[in-house]
Amino acid sequence: MSKRQSDPKHECATASSQALVLSPQERRAQGSALRDAVSREAQGGWKPPKKRRDPIEVLTASNEGRMLELVPIRFGRMLQSPFTFYRGSAAIMAADLASTPNSGLRVQACGDAHLLNFGGFATPERQVVFDVNDLDETLPAPWEWDVKRLTASIVIAAQYLRLHESEAARAATAAARAYRERMADYSSMRALDVWYDTITVDRVLAETPSEEVRKRIVKRLQKARQQSTAEYIFPKLAEHHGALPKIKDNPPLIFHLTEEQAPGQGTQYREVIASYRESLAEHVRVLFDRFRFCDMAIKVVGVGSVGTFCSVALFMAADNDPIFLQIKEARASVLEPYAGQSLHANHGQRVVAGQRLMQGASDIFLGWTTTQNGRDVYVRQLRDVKISAIVEGWDVDLLTAYGRLCAWALARAHARSGDAALIAGYMGSNATFDDAICEFAVEYSDQNQRDYRAFVKAIREGRLEAQVEDSP
Repeated sequence: MSKRQSDPKHECATASSQALVLSPQERRAQGSALRDAVSREAQGGWKPPKKRRDPIEVLTASNEGRMLELVPIRFGRMLQSPFTFYRGSAAIMAADLASTPNSGLRVQACGDAHLLNFGGFATPERQVVFDVNDLDETLPAPWEWDVKRLTASIVIAAQYLRLHESEAARAATAAARAYRERMADYSSMRALDVWYDTITVDRVLAETPSEEVRKRIVKRLQKARQQSTAEYIFPKLAEHHGALPKIKDNPPLIFHLTEEQAPGQGTQYREVIASYRESLAEHVRVLFDRFRFCDMAIKVVGVGSVGTFCSVALFMAADNDPIFLQIKEARASVLEPYAGQSLHANHGQRVVAGQRLMQGASDIFLGWTTTQNGRDVYVRQLRDVKISAIVEGWDVDLLTAYGRLCAWALARAHARSGDAALIAGYMGSNATFDDAICEFAVEYSDQNQRDYRAFVKAIREGRLEAQVEDSP
């Protein structure tokens, strides 16, 4: 066990908290008392600190260690709009959030809780649930940081959709209220009930604003199930070359590395795969051992992840029995300079541990390892009935409903690791907290606009290079 894993202060705090058991009402009262130090109104508004770091410098620094030939694709995706810029600039907001007041209560935070990092996916029991689905930046941190990033993303999405300012504010306020009310519910539940709680498709459908939207969700779900089958994925991504199938090259988005770039290629990544296998539960190893490695290629995904070592590996159990595993590089969380180091020496393990803690259910093949060139990575299935939001064409009612759903999932995730009663007590039962968070989200959306304009200017002046991809 590493030194970071055996922090005596952490162990003492845990033992102390276990020795004293308070009722939910007593803990809510303690949470309410925290307002004396940091009022709920203090959570509102945004004013950049005098020594705020240049956002272009932050973005440039975040390219360290990336595959430099892919960085222009990353910036090209961020260039599309202030909304896509926000998706790729979690490092900028992490520094900004660190300068804002917080209640002092910490949870396992997502670290990048914008509304497109939530969605549907299948559990090992084949039930589709709605949850946080991107936890690359997860780390213990103040719970307010996630709430503020989520609500700001709702306002920025509203601007992208050309909704009225009042509609954007209404949607952000509704999300803050949903988080507060759901946390109050979790504060009264038994610990096991909180842990077992999942947001199923039926519960999602019950929250949708119209029958038309419900039909669209069911249709998307059917399509996602179809596109997750081996019969659909395999011919899209692979083709036969000799005895073993290979992943198709589609540069610059899918391509094979050279042996110099991938030292494990000569041994078919035997050591790395064996190390990953050890991170799996014993019963999952029995299943994994049925598959043999065939091929691996880089696969560019997302916005903020572009340029990091993200790849897809093909394994086969039989001629018609493939599985694709996604291998994503795990770098230090953007929260780490402000919230402290991870307890896990391997950042892949940090992501996996955080994912298992925040999600109601996680992928059966979720695991981690270190590559032969020293990159920490985590592994999961490439697609497993994954459904992400497509915001184009949304009206204010749909944006508001989706924002409330994300806030519900975030509250449930925070309640698993944090003290729901303390957080609920701090927020209270009226709209004071909601209004403050809305005020922050609206004012921070203006900051995002300013940063986006600076980003566009840097590209025009040649200080940054962006490659705009052709529309499919």
